[in-house]
Amino acid sequence: MTTSPRQPHLSRSLGTGDAVVIGLGSMIGAGAFAAFAPAAQAAGAGLLIGLGIAAVVAYCNATASAQLAAQYPTSGGTYVYGRERLGEWWGFLAGWGFVIGKTASCAAMALTFAAYAAPAAWQRPVAVAAVVALAAVNYRGITRTAGLTRVIVTVVLLALAVVVAAGLISADPDLDRAATVIDPEGGWYGVLQSAGLLFFAFAGYARIATLGEEVRDPGRTIPRAIQIALALAVAVYAVIAVTILSVLGPDGVAATSAPLAATVDASTWDWAAPVVRVGAAAAALGALLALIAGVGRTSLAMAREGDLPCWLSAVHPHHRVPHHAEIALAAVVCVLVLTVDLRGAIGFSSFGVLLYYFVANLAAFTQGADQRRFPRALQILGAAGCAVLVATLPVTAVITGLAVMAVGVAYRLIRRRRTPAPR
Repeated sequence: MTTSPRQPHLSRSLGTGDAVVIGLGSMIGAGAFAAFAPAAQAAGAGLLIGLGIAAVVAYCNATASAQLAAQYPTSGGTYVYGRERLGEWWGFLAGWGFVIGKTASCAAMALTFAAYAAPAAWQRPVAVAAVVALAAVNYRGITRTAGLTRVIVTVVLLALAVVVAAGLISADPDLDRAATVIDPEGGWYGVLQSAGLLFFAFAGYARIATLGEEVRDPGRTIPRAIQIALALAVAVYAVIAVTILSVLGPDGVAATSAPLAATVDASTWDWAAPVVRVGAAAAALGALLALIAGVGRTSLAMAREGDLPCWLSAVHPHHRVPHHAEIALAAVVCVLVLTVDLRGAIGFSSFGVLLYYFVANLAAFTQGADQRRFPRALQILGAAGCAVLVATLPVTAVITGLAVMAVGVAYRLIRRRRTPAPR
């Protein structure tokens, strides 16, 4: 799918470095400060194996996304790929899964930021303020988004380096705690559930593919940026996981909602605690900023095809961003942060995004030899991995996800009966 001559285009202004930074900004905040605790509750120290499984599935999905984005360099990601390779309904399921899952992620990241930046009584209002402020940054243009994300990622990586140093140097770590990788009580089901929850942390590379209409030389830039960003995120997560398990142990990680802060508290570096809070708040802001950009572009693509209200397909005449889609998203997320539970948001988000990548793998499997950059075996493994991880997510996340998907299907059926799809 490409935009028609009558449709306004977004501006191609991002290079490889910008795309890598946006992907990192999406991943580092989500995983480092939000996903380890529920993963430890599911698997104990087995979360290290869960992390490895999530990374393998994410790599398979990343190669599928990179291969497809090189052929279809337009906004929308797997929504577009599914429509082009498999049919309209497959594209809709992927796009709807992405929009609802990542809208939940926006709420999760806003609440994570507020948990570190504000006292308990003010956390939800502060989360709303963060959503409004970052939507305003996105409204000003994608280069503003990339510039702010670059600053945020730098702050986050410095804070994570402090956590690792404090944990491994000052907190008397016990590496044997991290070496006991299978929790006898959780077993492999718990490990797989932790992988599904930790997959939430890796899904940021999708943001790069959804920006296909805004990067220069997309056939070269997008595949490179996706793989670089994912490799860097895997390395960062592995170091963090070993550090927090060595200091707190699996039970300690599971018992706290802020394991990185608890790791620093266990050290003698009293000065490091504020650094971690600043880093955590910045990480959540970086993820939220990139999420708003990604959901806005997918909503734009769906609106162009009539799968969401056409009002969302507007592109700002000066800033060249999908401003209506971003305004609508900000409004929905502001409502969610006043009511949503963070752990529930992580599981629900993983459901929607795993469905999104399941479709991406199926679509990439159908590509011919002239478009193929990676073996088909990776798409088979990626699709199977997505299906397994969905099946092992918390039951409430699966039920809620299926219910919201059913709402989307009903909406599309009703809309198609009333209004024919645009040509």
